[in-house]
Amino acid sequence: MENTEVEKSKSFIILEIIEYVPNSVVTKTIIKKTSGNVTIVSVDTGENLTEKLSRFDSFIQIIEGRAEIIINDISHTLNTGQAIIIPANTKNIIKANERFKMISTVIKSGYEF
Repeated sequence: MENTEVEKSKSFIILEIIEYVPNSVVTKTIIKKTSGNVTIVSVDTGENLTEKLSRFDSFIQIIEGRAEIIINDISHTLNTGQAIIIPANTKNIIKANERFKMISTVIKSGYEF
């Protein structure tokens, strides 16, 4: 799926701009800047986002379904409407024990390396 930004100055329903695809993780960029980005993601049952070490804080909000988010080996189950901040410099993985949609907001400014 093409991963271009959503059209500016035009309203949209967030749940309707991304669909589930069987056995897949689908992403759609809402906005992308050098200081951070906002992405919507749909994840089908049984799929995972690749385990990674976040260099920046990430705000994750579940907008449909339920996700398992593991941060430094501690599991958190989030349901529709719930959110969590994945701290910078932490290992994390996001799992779909059932399908879900989420908004991921990454803040890249304000860090010293």
